[in-house]
Amino acid sequence: MKVNVRGREHLDPKQPYVFVANHQSYLDAASLFAFTGRRMGMVAKKELLNAPILGFGMGYVNVIAIDRSNRERAVESLKAAIERLRSGVSFGVCPEGTRANPGEMLPFKKGAFHMAVQAGVPIVPIALKNADTLMGRGTGEAWPGTIDMIMMPPVETSWVSSDEDLEKLVKNIQEKIMTELGIEKLSNMLKR
Repeated sequence: MKVNVRGREHLDPKQPYVFVANHQSYLDAASLFAFTGRRMGMVAKKELLNAPILGFGMGYVNVIAIDRSNRERAVESLKAAIERLRSGVSFGVCPEGTRANPGEMLPFKKGAFHMAVQAGVPIVPIALKNADTLMGRGTGEAWPGTIDMIMMPPVETSWVSSDEDLEKLVKNIQEKIMTELGIEKLSNMLKR
């Protein structure tokens, strides 16, 4: 598979970011790690620690596992990610929390946005196109092709000072990605 990246020129080489991307394929995380041009960490659900090979390697590459069933532990994990952001390590997050079906987008969880605001770093919205057709949810198959990674201009977070502001930020970022992907409305699919 190839990855065609657009928009890297929007990034300041000295600035850490929280990269927020849609999530429709197992290929999404690898694309973020390899093609943002940054020293990168990821936030992932703790269930991935049980995946063969992947789970073992997560601790070696700045992946912070979030226990979504325990708020206290999730907050502690996010604090560790915030400290790494402040030290200059960017983070990639797929805030849908799980892979969406092709052509759909799930509502965003707020952890990535809290991280960016608390660390005082901008968010870079990323639209990953075609990953779902190359290795989509539930297919168990991978096909050759090209993933298009569109990095949009960074969005400042310094203005966020309330829960209402955070909601506006989440909505703004999700709408930018949905527009780039041509998705008109969020999926009403129940959590999996």
